[in-house]
Amino acid sequence: MKVPILSKLAPAPIGPYSQAIRAGDWLFVSGTLGIDPATGALAPGDAAAQADRALVNLTEILKSSGATPRMVVKTTIFLKDMNDFAKVNEVYGRVFDHDPPARSTVAVARLPKDALVEIDAIAVLK
Repeated sequence: MKVPILSKLAPAPIGPYSQAIRAGDWLFVSGTLGIDPATGALAPGDAAAQADRALVNLTEILKSSGATPRMVVKTTIFLKDMNDFAKVNEVYGRVFDHDPPARSTVAVARLPKDALVEIDAIAVLK
């Protein structure tokens, strides 16, 4: 059984997908951009600022399903420019500061809304 998750404290999906899906004890969080849900605009500034906002959004989606960042077992970071790796890594390390999840980081040609960063996650809810 799958259950869609929707947090009003994170941006609404910009396409035909759910913010997250709970399937049993697993939570699959869609790619999250650094969009301010109050304005619908990307966080102003560089990739670190967008990563910070994306992680706030990701955390709100996790909370809406009873999860925390400590329950995340895998993330993927998509970067428009791999030169931003160190800046994004610093912000990421503040959220995942204890037993960080497995992670992949890839450079991509383009992200929705011309974002600089997108982050998805998988969490175990037990």
